[in-house]
Amino acid sequence: MSIETPRSRRLILPDLGMGRVPVAVSVWLVAEGQAVVEGDRVIELVCGGATVDLQAPVTGRLVRHCVDEDEPVTPGMRLAEFEAEA
Repeated sequence: MSIETPRSRRLILPDLGMGRVPVAVSVWLVAEGQAVVEGDRVIELVCGGATVDLQAPVTGRLVRHCVDEDEPVTPGMRLAEFEAEA
């Protein structure tokens, strides 16, 4: 379990409005340790026949993937941790 600091941010899976359609991680578009700009696409999810990209919540660095590719995910689940630029 990580401790959130003023510079840390978490990417949480929002409710995608897909009902009971299973959602899974398709591919990470950003590697751990890689720099990101707020709004960069960082993860692709697959929901039935649709794909959804989620964006970096801050400019900084992606510190940790909290789920693996092909892993099922649910709304409210932590997907990644970021460290914002100072």
